[in-house]
Amino acid sequence: MTADKNSGYRKNFSLIITFLILISVFFVLSLFLAYNFSKKFIENEFVSEKVNVLEASIKPYNEFFQNKLPEISYYNGYLDSATTSRFVDTLLLQYPFVSKVIFYDTEVSTSSVRDGLNTGHFAMGPKYIYQFGSLVPMDSVKLFSRNDPSTAMRGDDFNTLAIKLINYIETLDTARAPTADELFSNFSVVRSNKITYLNIPRFEDLKVYKQMMQRKLSTSPVYQQDMLTFYLDPSKIQIINSNPKLYQNIRIEPLTYDPLDTSSQFVTTEITLPGPFSDYKLYFISAQSFVDKAIFRYFLPIAIVLMIFYGVLVLVGFLIYRNLNINQKMYKLQYDFVNNLTHEFKTPVSVIKIAGNNIRSAAALTEREQKMYGRILDEEADKLNGLMNKLLAFTQIENKAIQLHQEKVNIVDFIESTIESHRLKHPDFHFTYEVSGFKNFTTDPVLLGSLFDNLAENAYKYSSPDQKYLHVSARQIKGKIVLRFTDKGIGIPAPEINNIFKKFYRVQNQYNQNGSVGLGLAFCKELVVFMKGEISVKSKVNKGTEFKIILPYNE
Repeated sequence: MTADKNSGYRKNFSLIITFLILISVFFVLSLFLAYNFSKKFIENEFVSEKVNVLEASIKPYNEFFQNKLPEISYYNGYLDSATTSRFVDTLLLQYPFVSKVIFYDTEVSTSSVRDGLNTGHFAMGPKYIYQFGSLVPMDSVKLFSRNDPSTAMRGDDFNTLAIKLINYIETLDTARAPTADELFSNFSVVRSNKITYLNIPRFEDLKVYKQMMQRKLSTSPVYQQDMLTFYLDPSKIQIINSNPKLYQNIRIEPLTYDPLDTSSQFVTTEITLPGPFSDYKLYFISAQSFVDKAIFRYFLPIAIVLMIFYGVLVLVGFLIYRNLNINQKMYKLQYDFVNNLTHEFKTPVSVIKIAGNNIRSAAALTEREQKMYGRILDEEADKLNGLMNKLLAFTQIENKAIQLHQEKVNIVDFIESTIESHRLKHPDFHFTYEVSGFKNFTTDPVLLGSLFDNLAENAYKYSSPDQKYLHVSARQIKGKIVLRFTDKGIGIPAPEINNIFKKFYRVQNQYNQNGSVGLGLAFCKELVVFMKGEISVKSKVNKGTEFKIILPYNE
């Protein structure tokens, strides 16, 4: 039966070890996969997050292009140099990437104009050209005047947009109003690092322009148009690094820029700037170690979650192992208890049976034989009764089924009475005692007697034949009764000290092979706790043992 038990325990233990190995392998594999996932995620982020950086960085340009340029049309062609100067001044402060502005104060008429475009009865040319921002930001520089022969117009931007306007008017469908996007695209030209914009006329004015080109007008109207060329400097764009934990350095480089150092120590990516900045790109570069830190920051929470999960599984495995270990020990204790209890009952029952058979089979018994068999039957019955009483009392105390019966006890008389009863059973048992600090105290004499009897029996049983000795000390210290039971027995090994008060536990030694159930000291501990006291033990192998009991002092 024991072999089967140990075999089953070893099998269960092997299963626990296998379980721990499997979850450890799973944990390591999970960490590996989690790290690779984190690495791939950060690498993808490094490539995709650049779009957000681009959007954040060119947001001022988009506001300028979508909101600031159309403001020119609000003046309906009647901008002058002073108004334009104020407009440009605000523009330069608000948008640093605008380096300078060329203002063309333009007229559209049916008469030919100097340095302009003349198509039939449709003529378009500048009266004045001013420059802002390049030399004197707060003022203007006149570059051209129609009335000043010494100035000459160098206006490729003007000519380009004027030709675009003429082509648009030629194809204009006057039966329907053009859309805003259609007008915006035909009244602006976006080139590298500059935008030329012509204020958008009213639809009625566009119809008149159409009639002028078709020579259907009898009058010679003159219309004012404002054209501005904005020169843009991409190096003045403020780069917004929306992910500084990912991008170590971001700069604007020409589209043809190719770094000399392309080693694996750096990670790079790029994205082209839009519109007039299309000859440039945002260039992202980070050291590999910097990217590795970003990978670790992303990986760390995942690793912590996996570690917690792994810890929970290990804890479950440990608890299962501990329960198996406890169950194995409890099984062994219960097995030993049943075995020893059977032996305890078997011995007196066998003696009683033998004595009864002898009495029954004898033809006649002498007086001496009658006394002998009577004494044997009486002693063995007392053994059975004592064993049953101990089991019953232990169960009652453990379940709090009895109550303390407080009586006044004279400690000297109590100790001497206990000594006398043990000397009658064991004449070779030597006792000494001392009492100091008190004479009487209130307690339950029956339970106290059980304590004395159990500890005295242990002292006698676990001592060599020439060392059957017990010293009892009783002292009153600081409102407590301190009882010490000191013997010269075989002692208790240090590893066993924490187990001797457990139920069914027996210390394996030459004096304890048979005849012990393992309830004596457990019974003592339950008694002391029930009496609201404490019990402890000190022992040295082959030197002796001392049990100390502390009980409340009730005078």
